[in-house]
Amino acid sequence: MFHLGRRLTVEGAGVLQGFTDWHCHILPGVDDGIRTMDEALGVLDWYGSSGVSQVWLTPHIMEDIPNSTESLRERFAQLCEAYRGPIRLHLASENMMDNLFLERLASRDLLPLGEEGKLLLVETSYFNPPVDLYGIFEKIREAGFEPLLAHPERYVYMDTDDYRRLADEGILLQMNIPSLCGAYGREAFDKARRLLSEGFYDRCGSDLHRLTHFQGAVRQKVLDTKTVKNLNDLL
Repeated sequence: MFHLGRRLTVEGAGVLQGFTDWHCHILPGVDDGIRTMDEALGVLDWYGSSGVSQVWLTPHIMEDIPNSTESLRERFAQLCEAYRGPIRLHLASENMMDNLFLERLASRDLLPLGEEGKLLLVETSYFNPPVDLYGIFEKIREAGFEPLLAHPERYVYMDTDDYRRLADEGILLQMNIPSLCGAYGREAFDKARRLLSEGFYDRCGSDLHRLTHFQGAVRQKVLDTKTVKNLNDLL
């Protein structure tokens, strides 16, 4: 049992035991995340030893990183062939809501998230929303998917009113664990704690790009027992 006032780490609190990572950049050599197959296998080995049970690999698809779904499936097959551990691996993508995404959405050339393939992990610029943000959300729904907005706590243009509107519109939200550890600065830290405590989040991910960075975050003694409880309730 946790003691009130005790400072905990994500790793020390056992949060990663049975964890499903809904957002990461572990698929090697396809974006700004993990570079090599050996590095990816090393991440998965550490995940396995930490108790992680499932991983959704969500490489970027955007105008600056125009991955094709076919090439990502090929690379995913190579990773699955090389990996021999206990973690269940799944392929999806993190989609920037730009012109390339709208083209892919129109042609249904997509890599959805979730066992039923009903979620689309989407993101915006950290500084500005796309034109007609809520219109894009509606187009996603018209295509038969539910939008899952990645790391909303990191968007500097969003404030309390924006998060309330997202909730009112039924937009699902995904939190980055490192946000709770101060990895992205004080503003994202404060937003993540508040959104978590108020029950705004629906999924949780690592957004892992480098193992050492993620390990540093989850080993920081920054979580109080209330935050750990809220995080476990989300998981």
